[in-house]
Amino acid sequence: MKIMHIVGARPNFMKVAPLLQAMKERAGAFEQILVHTGQHYDYAMSRIFFEELDMPEPNETLNVGSGSHAEQTGRVMLAFEPVLLNYRPDWVIVVGDVNSTLACALVCAKLGVQVAHVEAGLRSFDRSMPEEYNRLLTDQIADLLFTPSEDANANLLREGVDPARIHFVGNVMIDTLVKLLPIASARPVLGDLGLEPEGYILVTLHRPSNVDEPGPLREILAALEQLAASRPVVFPIHPRTRERMRQFGLQASGVRFLEPQGYLNFLALTQSAGLVVTDSGGIQEETTFLDVPCLTLRENTERPVTIELGTNWLVKSERQAILQAVEQAWQKAPRSSSCPPLWDGKASGRIVEAISGLG
Repeated sequence: MKIMHIVGARPNFMKVAPLLQAMKERAGAFEQILVHTGQHYDYAMSRIFFEELDMPEPNETLNVGSGSHAEQTGRVMLAFEPVLLNYRPDWVIVVGDVNSTLACALVCAKLGVQVAHVEAGLRSFDRSMPEEYNRLLTDQIADLLFTPSEDANANLLREGVDPARIHFVGNVMIDTLVKLLPIASARPVLGDLGLEPEGYILVTLHRPSNVDEPGPLREILAALEQLAASRPVVFPIHPRTRERMRQFGLQASGVRFLEPQGYLNFLALTQSAGLVVTDSGGIQEETTFLDVPCLTLRENTERPVTIELGTNWLVKSERQAILQAVEQAWQKAPRSSSCPPLWDGKASGRIVEAISGLG
């Protein structure tokens, strides 16, 4: 069976890596093709993940680069169509909710190629988020929907999706975390930065709602500056966020800004953080599995299971709200050491079983 995997941005790599490995272990059962759309093209945002996750070189790299959501989606579609026609796979596997996910799914639908969506069914119910449209439309197009949590199943059924298309397999990103956590734990990054376990705040920030306007970004940075006066605040800064800070003339004294980190270093920093402040989707899941308190600077989340079972709180992007939430979370023990069902490091195996059964 010929399988084409699509990656485009950082979160995709951790989801595709275990699928590549699980299919590789089925000797002779799969011919695998890896397509990198180039949605993240900076080395630290992309290349290093191939090395650390032991992923093969892509068979095809589309080099679409940055741009508006519409521009980027269109570029991926134009570049991907001839690649799809050339390889003619039996299945194309798209993951997550980035622009590359929807773009490639649309091309497959137009050309009659079967599509499987990994991490299907997640919903924020906020249509001001471009990713919400990517999730909704990809799930309508895809022939197979692999869900990470029970709420995702419920969302799809409520939308009228045929239950036969839905497969509850668990969280494939946790497969990568489980495999590489022992290696990440041995990394010297904490010692190199002079950090004590559970003694620092780890920050990530990249969503347009937080960084593309000076108001929210100023509020967040003011809170981080105040927090940095009493404990280390470590911020591996996204290129988009760094550029916005420069554009708006904003700073945050005392905050330790780092270059974007590879997967292993970032996992080590996450595991040992006293608290994580983020607007990322995947980091909400990783902190839930690791039982690390997480403050998500958003009004909603497409991963409500992290609120219900994990250590995640939604917080407004306002200085006082952030400061108050940090103090409360810092003092409070994690609410649950349990994980959602099937977040066990074996999701990729269940996906391969399902696809194998379709011959």
